[in-house]
Amino acid sequence: MASPKRFIAGAVCPRCAEMDKIVMYRNDEGQFRECVACGYTDKQGEVQAAELETRVNKKQNEDDHTVKQVVFFKARQED
Repeated sequence: MASPKRFIAGAVCPRCAEMDKIVMYRNDEGQFRECVACGYTDKQGEVQAAELETRVNKKQNEDDHTVKQVVFFKARQED
């Protein structure tokens, strides 16, 4: 079943380098992106790129020598 074409905000065309001209859509053959400015089209999911390692998704760093402490806050007593 085909889906409606939807613009991808901030996407840059790999061929013409125009921003905000890429639409995504899905049909029976797969998911595609297309540039409305130059006509560039490619199928998504053909090449699975490895996820970039960030501080959020990387494994625990064994060389991390930072001190970790639990901090307790006392409630302020009213006079």
